[in-house]
Amino acid sequence: MVILFVIDNYLSQTDGSHVSAHRFHDELTRMGHEVRILSIGVEGPGMYSVEEHYIPIVTPVARWSHLRFAKFDTETARKALTGADVMHAFFPWQLQQKTMLLAREMGIAVTSAFHCPPEHVSYNMGLKAFPPLIKFLFWHFKNMFFKYVDDIHCPSALTAQDLEKHGYTAHLHVISNGVSSEYKPAEKVPHDDFIHVMSAGRLAPEKRQDLIIKAVNHSKYRTRIKLHIMGQGIYEKRYRKEAATLPIPAEFGFLCREVFIKTMQENDIYVHASDVEAEGLACLEAISCGNVPIISSSPRSAASQFALDERSKFEKGNFLDLRDKLDYWIEHPEERRVMGQKYAALGLEYNINKSAQKMLVMFAEAIERNKRRYA
Repeated sequence: MVILFVIDNYLSQTDGSHVSAHRFHDELTRMGHEVRILSIGVEGPGMYSVEEHYIPIVTPVARWSHLRFAKFDTETARKALTGADVMHAFFPWQLQQKTMLLAREMGIAVTSAFHCPPEHVSYNMGLKAFPPLIKFLFWHFKNMFFKYVDDIHCPSALTAQDLEKHGYTAHLHVISNGVSSEYKPAEKVPHDDFIHVMSAGRLAPEKRQDLIIKAVNHSKYRTRIKLHIMGQGIYEKRYRKEAATLPIPAEFGFLCREVFIKTMQENDIYVHASDVEAEGLACLEAISCGNVPIISSSPRSAASQFALDERSKFEKGNFLDLRDKLDYWIEHPEERRVMGQKYAALGLEYNINKSAQKMLVMFAEAIERNKRRYA
């Protein structure tokens, strides 16, 4: 099968959507399929490069979150599509919109992922979960792009439920973004006296890393906890300032994959405090490494699906409840060890190979439907 991935900024790996694109590319290629990439600045076989689309006001703000929008180029897109069986979009932006129209003109099947919960927009506008704007954005995304797509990849059942609720009529495929096999437990060899607590993800308002900092600062074990907040984003300065009050200096930054995995494997407890999450890939990576998680019970966060019991959930926005769950797991290391094994076993169910197999089924169904359309 020849598959074209259309994604604005493939070279970025600062969030789950882009990490997912790389993983599916690598796994589908390993399975013997040809996967092409249409994106900004890509180089090499099967890579079709376009320029960045500069949008006044929007682009400078987006770059703070390492987001870039691509400029559509007809000649490049046509070359990328020629001979393809299916085009798969990752976002509903200009590059995907115009490439999708060209694909349909060329008789090529089109599928898309839904990686853009409207709350990401409303939170970053300072409006948090603002229902009128969220409803409008679901409608807008549908009418400008998704109504032209027959098959949509939903990273979680929560995403599929949202799309059904807002009148999306495409075939919805619930498929995890998947975890690579390298995310696995390793023997924990104590190398210091700290309790290592980790969180990973964009440093953005909806991710709520502020709750983690407050919870650690109010823990009875605050003088023993080493906090690792891994990621980049517009709230980095704010969170560094808040974390400066911790007795043990927190670690911030974006780690290369090898160091990131090693840090997760050596970690004791993982916290996922996000109010909004289409799946929560970083949380899935953490449990695959044998970390016991503590996850926000927010109804808008699909990451809560990974909690095996209530000890791994805290009330949305309540840093004191998060503190209590954190203290509990610190005080019960044997329970934490046993549950870490159970979480690692759960992680195996989300291996990238299983997700890639499901993606191929979606592509095949879309191709067959497309053939009937042009028959």
